[in-house]
Amino acid sequence: MVTASPAKIELKDDNGDPADVVTKALGELKESVDGRLKVIETKSVDAAKVTERLDKIEAKMNRPAASDTAADANDNQKIERKAFAQFIRGGRESMGADEIKSLVLGDDPRGGYLAPPQISTELITFLTQFSPVRAAARVGATASPSVILPVRTGITNALWEGEIEPEGESEPAFGQVEIPVFGMKTYTDISVQLLEDSAQNLEAVLNEALAEDFGKKEGTGFVNGTGIKQPRGVMVHPGVNYVPGGDAALLLSDGLITLFHAVPAAYRQNGAWMMNSTTVGAVRKLKTSTGAPLWTDSLAAGNPPTILGRPVIEAVDMPDIAGNAFPIVFGDFNSAYRIYDRIGLTILRDPFTQATNGLVRFHARRRVGGDVVKAEALRKLKISVS
Repeated sequence: MVTASPAKIELKDDNGDPADVVTKALGELKESVDGRLKVIETKSVDAAKVTERLDKIEAKMNRPAASDTAADANDNQKIERKAFAQFIRGGRESMGADEIKSLVLGDDPRGGYLAPPQISTELITFLTQFSPVRAAARVGATASPSVILPVRTGITNALWEGEIEPEGESEPAFGQVEIPVFGMKTYTDISVQLLEDSAQNLEAVLNEALAEDFGKKEGTGFVNGTGIKQPRGVMVHPGVNYVPGGDAALLLSDGLITLFHAVPAAYRQNGAWMMNSTTVGAVRKLKTSTGAPLWTDSLAAGNPPTILGRPVIEAVDMPDIAGNAFPIVFGDFNSAYRIYDRIGLTILRDPFTQATNGLVRFHARRRVGGDVVKAEALRKLKISVS
């Protein structure tokens, strides 16, 4: 067996001290080893940081509804708004797959697109300006073609009892009210040049144009709608009773006071008056028997004026003061009237119908239903002594 000879330290300087040479060599070796250890430690720290970051990402992904955070929701709204604006300006052909996906709801063979959530919310804001009943009534949403509300039509019949007398039967009666949801559609034209060159917010322009049209139609329906292919209005419902105004052609202060107290106290304290602008002008001139005005202007900005302490709703669709007319209705609209919106605003972009005129037509459609559910919460004023 051959044994390797131990390595020897060669001394190149014959005059050098062997001990010093060995000490120097050992020092250099120590520095080299320490340097390598520091590199290893640094890499270990970096690896630990990477591992820590991966653990945090994994923990975040494992949380329930991680994509429903406020930041994610905000990002989604930005994507939807951008996609909707792109759809308005250039149509589907100018949109990417992700943008189309953000606006399409299900499989719509007509090519309609739902406005993103924030657009639909803005639409309701505009509608309130033209449809005051919506601001006073209770508004809900539904995904069904109609809404059925259970109604209690009677109460239990409590009886005074005598000793050892049998107890009588007493059962409340129940019924139901069905509110159908009707479709409503309109369209508006925007020039191709405006779509190509305008720097303003076209979503807002289109939104306002559609909202004004929808709002006027809804306002008429909620006040005078027949219930056939449209909501049934407050003034048409047969269960809303009236009180005589005291004169065959004039509006009297006594008639308004009678109307005010004809509504049950439970509804009166949350009641509101609804009339058109012409009637408002007539009411502002009325005074009580003591000379105090019935009408009171609000001292705070933004608050409505009041009659006998209750706010006034001005609705253009209410009738004028005339014989046998019903120019004023008073009561708790939030308890009495229900409005149900179905889905959202659907918009179809049609670049072909008006292409020769340099216009792009936008068809819009929405569905809404409304009806009186508590007629006893409202009363009408009739301008007639009979």
